[in-house]
Amino acid sequence: MIEVEVKAKINSFNEIEEKLKKLGAIKSKKEFQEDIYFNSPVVDFANTDEALRIRTTTKDDNINIFITYKGPKIDNESKTRREIEIGIEDAQKCSDIFEAIGFKKVRTVRKNRQYYNYKNFEISLDDIEGLDPYMEIEIGLDEKQDYSDAQKSIFNLFKKLGITDGFERTSYLELLENLNNITN
Repeated sequence: MIEVEVKAKINSFNEIEEKLKKLGAIKSKKEFQEDIYFNSPVVDFANTDEALRIRTTTKDDNINIFITYKGPKIDNESKTRREIEIGIEDAQKCSDIFEAIGFKKVRTVRKNRQYYNYKNFEISLDDIEGLDPYMEIEIGLDEKQDYSDAQKSIFNLFKKLGITDGFERTSYLELLENLNNITN
């Protein structure tokens, strides 16, 4: 799958929620996500622009766990990239396996995420521990589909919501790492 995703810093969750409601977006779910990121023993993912994580999502009393690989970004305007994801049963055992074969834990990113659906868009409002509020708009495509029209439609939706700047191609992991480097 190709994940066509654009992220922007926002000022207020309440303001954006009002705009989404007026637009007709439907609030679909709210969950807590904990992402444990790993670096490869063979290549430095920070240099290759790849990511490997174990994500645990908690919604009410339901817990779901996934391994996700994200390939390098494939354009200069968004976070569009190949994504492969599979469900697993136990985050700790998976982490133990990764570390046993040489992968190193990099950082854990925690966030509360509110999802909205609008047409073919998945919109998320992200409250990330240690960062300002962000909004992501995403469309998933088959790997054979051209992503340029999807990307344009995402930027048009941001514009409809009054967001024309603050776009960020950097992952939450990278933003936290950069913030950590500034404060040290």
